[in-house]
Order: sequence, then C-alpha cells, then structure tokens
Amino acid sequence: MPKWANPERQAHLVNLFRRSGGFCVFGERPCSNPERHHYELFANDLIGDWKAYDRAQQWADWQAERKAIHSLGEVGRTKGEFNATSRDVFFASQPLYYVEGLGVSGLTFRPFAKVRLASSFIALHVDVGDAMRTVSKNKQRKAVRYGKVTPEVKREIDRLCSLAVKDYRK
Repeated sequence: MPKWANPERQAHLVNLFRRSGGFCVFGERPCSNPERHHYELFANDLIGDWKAYDRAQQWADWQAERKAIHSLGEVGRTKGEFNATSRDVFFASQPLYYVEGLGVSGLTFRPFAKVRLASSFIALHVDVGDAMRTVSKNKQRKAVRYGKVTPEVKREIDRLCSLAVKDYRK
C-alpha cells in the first residue's frame, strides 16, 4: 500500500470514478480537454499533488522535531551566543583534563603523561613511572610509542593525572 493512499484519499478517488464513469471528471460529453480532464490523467495528477503535500508535511514535521530537540527552552536570542545556560551546560559536560600522550623524560628517563587542562592552554607533565612498573619493558615501550596500555595501567594513569590536576588547581 503506498504512503499516499489513506482511506479518505481512496474514497475520494472512488467517488471521482463513480461520478465520471472513468471518462471526463467534469462530466462533459464530449470532454472539452481530454488531455487533462480524463479520469486516469486527472487521478495521476491528484496523486502527485498528494505525494508532494506528504513530502512537505514530513519536512515540516522533521524541522519542528529538530527545533524541539535542539532547543534549550530559553526565551530570547540563543543562536550564536554563549549565554549563561548554554555555558553551564557546556562546562558541566567538560572533563577536567585531557591526556594528550605518554612519553619518556629526557632528564630523568622516567615515563610521563602530557595532560592538557580543559578550556586552557596549560599542559602538565605528570610522572607515571609508578603506574608503568607493573608491566613489562616491552609493554612500557608500546605504551609510549603507540599509546596502548592495559586497562589497569590506564586507570592508574588517570588516577595519577587527576591527583596532579587537583593539586595544580588548589
């Protein structure tokens, strides 16, 4: 069953066919414009109009749904502004820091993590040598080179980084 064929539209087509007898939809004998007034051609044009209307309705519904989803429920201008509510939502969803990578210090030859503070250009270098001691030398090198660490080591690195960030923010 096509999308345009709801019961009201089907009933309209049936009534139109019944009135015209399958010939001129305006009841003229002979038909004054058979290219446009013949039942089949007229019904096809009508169906095309219904399809266009359904597409436009679906587009309008989608636009309204999209607007409702992305709206913050604020009164006034919100687009292009970093207003108080959107600022609070943004900062509440931000982590305190981002681990940008792991490396080995050239001075102490100990592993460290480069941590960038959120919404800042400040980067901290956090010593993570204690977290890396639990894994083999090969896994330490892979962690530094490729950033691949085991979940236990990752948790320990995250713990050390969060302690360093909290200490820095004091």
